[in-house]
Parts: sequence; C-alpha cells; structure tokens
Amino acid sequence: MRRQKESALDGGRCPVPQQGFTLVEVLVTVVILAVGLLGLAGLQTVSMRNNHSAYQRSQAVQLAYDMADRVRANRKNSANFDQLVSAAHPGCVTVCDGNGCDTAAGCSAAEMAENDLFAWRRDVAALLPAGDAIICLDETPNDGTGSADDAASGCDHLGSTYAVKVWWNDNRAAPGAVPQRFVMSFRP
Repeated sequence: MRRQKESALDGGRCPVPQQGFTLVEVLVTVVILAVGLLGLAGLQTVSMRNNHSAYQRSQAVQLAYDMADRVRANRKNSANFDQLVSAAHPGCVTVCDGNGCDTAAGCSAAEMAENDLFAWRRDVAALLPAGDAIICLDETPNDGTGSADDAASGCDHLGSTYAVKVWWNDNRAAPGAVPQRFVMSFRP
C-alpha cells in the first residue's frame, strides 16, 4: 500500500515518492563502469604483451642485418662464416673473448670472422629470450627447427646465398611452443 501525505492545496492525499531508487541506479552504473575498466585493463595487458613481442621481432631483424653487415665488411673471408658454422667451432668463447679482434689491425681476416660470429651469437643470446642463431650458405633458407645446431638448422651449405636464421621464445607462446624464427637471405 502506498503511503500518502496530505496536500495543502486540495485537502486530499497524494502519493509519496519512493525513496532509494536512485541508489539502485548508481549501483548499476558502478557495476557497468567496473566491468568496463576491467575490460580496459585486460586490453592494456594484451597490448603490452604484443608490443613486447614486436620488440623481440625487431631485435631479431636488427641482429640479422648486423650479421649481414659483418659478412659484407669482411668479404675476402666470407667463406669462413659458413665454415665456422659447419665446423661447429666450440673453442670460440676462449679464443675470441677479449682477443683484440674488433679491428682489422688486431687480427687476421679469419680471426675477425671468428670474432664477429662469437660477438654476434653472444648478442643474440643476450637480447632475445632463449635466443639462438646461425649463418650459413643455404639454398632453401626457410627450413630448420628452433636450434642453431648444424643438423637442426636446415643449412645445406650449398650455393652462394647466405641465410641468417634467428630463433627465440616468444613470451606470448605457451610453454613448449615452437620458437619464433626470423630468416634473412643475402649475398655478400
């Protein structure tokens, strides 16, 4: 039953407005706003994750072009880059680290190629999560698994075109997912 109050004008009764209805409207508005803000937070999280993935791909591209420039700068000894890979040169860490091969005056062209490969692979490992890379002569560059091991890299050591292959684990991928790969082909 509605409560009524007396009206001074006509001496009769008129309905009293309901109290508390605006509180329900405010509550519904707050709930809708909260859901919208949660959606924006989720969108921001996905955006940041995708932005970081794009950054990693940019790093892989930059590293691949860096290696191509190193090979072009040492054209006389460009064959050594493929031979170093196919020989799976394990001693490079002790031979190359701090040996003064950053300039042509400090070492031979072969030592410079070895040093360039060492420094480049070190940079790949430092800049990309689980980063691995290889440079080799390859007639079919778009093959190989997520490893720079000579057998798994898909390098056939044929032809005159070099392939730079860079692998890394993308933070968006589920554990155990196939690593991301960037491949670039060039001729010195």
